[in-house]
Amino acid sequence: MKAARSFPAVVITGPRRSGKTTILRKLFPRATYVLLEDPDIRARAQADPRALLDEMRLPVLFDEIQNVPELFAWVRSRIDAKPREMGQWLFTGSQEAPLMKGVTESMAGRAAILQLLPLSVGETDRVTLLHGGYPEVLARPADRDLWFSSYLQTYLERDVRALTNVRDLNTFRRFLSMLASRHGQILNKTDLATPLGVSVPTIGDWLSILEVTGQIILAPPYFENFGKRLIKSPKVYFGDSGLACHLLGIRSQAELDRSPFLGPLFEGAIAAEIVKHQINRGQRKELYHFRDQQGLEVDFLFPKDGGGLWMVECKASKTIMPEMAKPLGSLRRAMNSDADVRACIVHRPSPNSARTRAVSPGVEALDSNAFVRELADSIAKKR
Repeated sequence: MKAARSFPAVVITGPRRSGKTTILRKLFPRATYVLLEDPDIRARAQADPRALLDEMRLPVLFDEIQNVPELFAWVRSRIDAKPREMGQWLFTGSQEAPLMKGVTESMAGRAAILQLLPLSVGETDRVTLLHGGYPEVLARPADRDLWFSSYLQTYLERDVRALTNVRDLNTFRRFLSMLASRHGQILNKTDLATPLGVSVPTIGDWLSILEVTGQIILAPPYFENFGKRLIKSPKVYFGDSGLACHLLGIRSQAELDRSPFLGPLFEGAIAAEIVKHQINRGQRKELYHFRDQQGLEVDFLFPKDGGGLWMVECKASKTIMPEMAKPLGSLRRAMNSDADVRACIVHRPSPNSARTRAVSPGVEALDSNAFVRELADSIAKKR
């Protein structure tokens, strides 16, 4: 609502089915709703945009604007005619790269650009490793497998075909499954390309598609003058743990608890919570990992609100031992001693675990729920 009071237009991007349309229709119940995926409406918008806009009662919500990005230019002229009228033009879009091209060319300074990712643990306790954060899965968890299967089919047929010329969708689907099996690992494009029989540049194109459509998170390496030789490739995570579980064939909590992927899935869920925290507050995504060629590795580094740095090590275990803090301690000692660093081990919650506790000098343990609360509390304290 703050953005709608400050800008003539508001654009919400993000993965399909993350709740973009739902939240706008709830916030603006009187807005005229126009679905640009409807073939008839899309054809009218492309053939005679002036006539279509003349019929609209403001405010108006254009859903899936990436289907007719040229509409931005026509809306711009109407905004410029009445620049003092705020929050009259609302847009959602699922494909961030082409959508952003239209916004930067036509709506610079006229539109607030927001991103909406699936739900966070901080928003609802229904979010779990198995189910992820997509609202429809959380509303009907018994149908999760059918929902994710349908989601992948829709994603493959719409977004992937719209963004690139993928000739063999079966190969792309195999690529998704292979990528899920590398969840939480250092990205190796050659390792993905060889078994699929495609080129490394093709893998790079496919990864770009997944990133711009909000399906994966790439955590680049954190560079500082440590006097160390660092691994320079990013780590890769699926943005939603429920989708990752589906691609890995994990269908129940019992299977997840026994799975060798439990640790990487938990790590990826924490990565997603950090990114959601940043994006939901209008900050840019800044999530890094550290790994040098001597084997020192810390899962995540990212800026603290108000200055300083978080260092986070993720453990799917519910039992935290002092030796788990060694990587954090080693990296902290390698940094400037005056640096404002908060180092913590984030672990799976247990009913009997303390909210926070010291593990070793300068390192604390937080369960995942407490960690998310700490992120939110840092904003409240800053204010």
